[in-house]
Amino acid sequence: METVQELIPLVKEMMAQKRKGKMVKLYVLGSVLALFSVVLGLMETVCSPFTAARRLRDQEAAVAELQAALERQALQKQALQEKGKQQDTVLGGRALSNRQHAS
Repeated sequence: METVQELIPLVKEMMAQKRKGKMVKLYVLGSVLALFSVVLGLMETVCSPFTAARRLRDQEAAVAELQAALERQALQKQALQEKGKQQDTVLGGRALSNRQHAS
């Protein structure tokens, strides 16, 4: 069964036999499903460049978002470190002035 031209006479012969009507229906249903899957495969093949480009754009957007989040995190960490240094300086100055007053 390699071509539709071979399929048509077979279906006609099967339909001529009354007692095997259910087999014809199953065979026709199987053929329709096979053709449907072939059409879907062709559609997927045709659309694959577009879906691949979209997937690439989505991945690039995700990477850019992750980089932005990492930069924000680094800036927050740097701000906390600077704030800690300022507090140490203030506390160190207070300790020095307290020692001077004590002596």
